[in-house]
Amino acid sequence: MESCATLPLSQLPYVYPSTLSSNKAYPFWPCKRRSSSQPTRLHCSKMFVPGFGEASPEAKAAQNLHNFFTFVAVKIVAAQLESYNHEAYEEPMEFLSRHSLNDGDKFCASMFRESSRHKNLALRIMEVRSAYCKNDFEWDNMKRLAFKMVTESNTRLMTEYVLETSHVGTEK
Repeated sequence: MESCATLPLSQLPYVYPSTLSSNKAYPFWPCKRRSSSQPTRLHCSKMFVPGFGEASPEAKAAQNLHNFFTFVAVKIVAAQLESYNHEAYEEPMEFLSRHSLNDGDKFCASMFRESSRHKNLALRIMEVRSAYCKNDFEWDNMKRLAFKMVTESNTRLMTEYVLETSHVGTEK
């Protein structure tokens, strides 16, 4: 009968080769080697994330949030207009059908150039975007939810894999 154990990643053996501990071969590596008679271990303050070019992953996330805040601001302004001036509501909805919200700044810049009424809408959207970001977005809640989602997802995926490969349910 087979048995299997699942270890958290923090309990797995240390497997970095000693060649990576030299910063000469990898000058961008954010890890330092402590000189001692103990086995070679890397002591890192942060992970190096390759492939992001000139921007960090945090900068990319901030850009995505910036565009998301524009999306939220458009939704808020549209809901406000719909509740008290349905005719004025149609204008931004028609504009939205012709312009993508993928790039929030490009969307607002296009709206500025559409007409004077659209310019006022663009100013309102930018005002709401700023206020939502500064005052209403729950940054701590987002961080907590992100941690929770990653932890739950990793646990679920590891459990599914162990069950799939261990054949626990098929043995009798």
